[in-house]
Amino acid sequence: MPIRAGDFVVQADYLDHDAIGLADLVRKRKVSARELLETAIARAEAANPAINAIVLKDYDAARQRASRERANGSTYAPVAGALAAGAPDADALGDGPLAGVPYLIKDLGLPVKGLRMSMGSRHYRHYVPTEDAPLVALTRAAGLNIFGKTSTSEMGQMPFTEPELFGPCRNPWNLDHTPGGSSGGSAAAVAAGIVPLAHASDGGGSIRIPASCCGLFGLKPSRGRQPSNGVPLPGELGIDHAVSRSVRDSALLLDLTSGNAERPMGAPGTFLAATREPCKPLHIAFVTDPMFAPALSPDARAALDDAAHLAASLGHRIEPVSLGIDFASLREAFLMIWSVSAENLVLKADQITGRKPNRDQFEIATWTMGHIGRKLGERELPEALKAQRSVSAKLADLMTRYDVILCATLASAPIKIGEMQPTAVEKMQMRAVTTVPVEPLMRKLLTDVSNRAFAWAGCTELFNLTGQPAMSVPLYWNARGLPIGVQFATREGGEATLLRLAAQLETARPWFDRRPPLMPARI
Repeated sequence: MPIRAGDFVVQADYLDHDAIGLADLVRKRKVSARELLETAIARAEAANPAINAIVLKDYDAARQRASRERANGSTYAPVAGALAAGAPDADALGDGPLAGVPYLIKDLGLPVKGLRMSMGSRHYRHYVPTEDAPLVALTRAAGLNIFGKTSTSEMGQMPFTEPELFGPCRNPWNLDHTPGGSSGGSAAAVAAGIVPLAHASDGGGSIRIPASCCGLFGLKPSRGRQPSNGVPLPGELGIDHAVSRSVRDSALLLDLTSGNAERPMGAPGTFLAATREPCKPLHIAFVTDPMFAPALSPDARAALDDAAHLAASLGHRIEPVSLGIDFASLREAFLMIWSVSAENLVLKADQITGRKPNRDQFEIATWTMGHIGRKLGERELPEALKAQRSVSAKLADLMTRYDVILCATLASAPIKIGEMQPTAVEKMQMRAVTTVPVEPLMRKLLTDVSNRAFAWAGCTELFNLTGQPAMSVPLYWNARGLPIGVQFATREGGEATLLRLAAQLETARPWFDRRPPLMPARI
């Protein structure tokens, strides 16, 4: 079906293109940035009542930017150079390689000038940053048109997206199931066809988990690959990037927000170029350890075995490996680092918002984790960071013998909405320990609640601890039609290796045209 400028908003063609393809249409003047935006808005208005992915709309400002698009027809101005010359502000649309493509930002930790950053929390719901984070400035310079923000679990604490403030976000593949978290809103919006890619962040799996749940590609970059969002947290677990329908969109966005921003689009040595290069045969460590989870479900193991067979058929050498890590101890270290991060964002929230936090402004589980950070985490943080350094060294040594690790992204298919919420008894105990911080009860609560979360989402945290790049690739759907991604990781700085492999897998087992029920061709 040919695209006709003027009625593009009702055509199926929007779904036939990734972000690079849509930007190319704008550049060739086959469609306008305003038409793309109106398509995205129309799709959002149609799908969001069902999936509850978008929690803040900024349609009018985005329309103003799109109406003032630059029609220079150029390839693109290097993004870093654009920043040095004065980045596009909230009222301008950059003329980078993704000029005119609608975009959504996760409502957590990445300040966008003039837009509320609630972080899924009642305390932060009136907090409005006055400056863009550096990564947002790069995003604007790339030409992406931000028109809203997406739902997250409160403070990104949970691997599902069910904040009390906004209600649960739902999976377009099955509305009874979670899209994952904490970047669940972004993943649901992409899976529903609202945008071809959306911002996501990952401190314990929050890019890869929702990518797995929603049948998307999700790459967590290496630690330090991109500019910091300005919130210092222990262990440097978190990093920002995106979830996307295509591998090349993720690669180009990584070029534009990291060290390749000055180089022409797709130039040799860029991440986008890597997706166009043949993937040499790789020595892949095949890991079936459930890591922080007690076991992998039959679905997850089937997805993992299927990926190993596919990789072997493409010429890669697959070798079963046990990591030999004391995951029980490492899990405790991760939780202590995580709890101190919660303390900084919850109990010290006044350092960001200027308002003193109180218990009524946070979900009880989040408030409790902040108190655990204050009572236990601060004391145990040095040992936890020592364990982090030790496992990082162990994995770095492993990566001298292997090119890539293949392992599960999740221990099972997407869980149902509400399945992992704290019980009434646990909530009562949480209220008690935040009033009288009894250490044994705190430890029991932490164990009980984390056991439930890690039983499903315990396979991603390792690579946040080590800082290695890791990706979830959508290669498998179970008998109920739910996607189950598989995870690949490599040595720090090795994103190009992962992207070559991902592009090869994408060609061998295409997923771009697999559409959930909530991604109709027309709106």
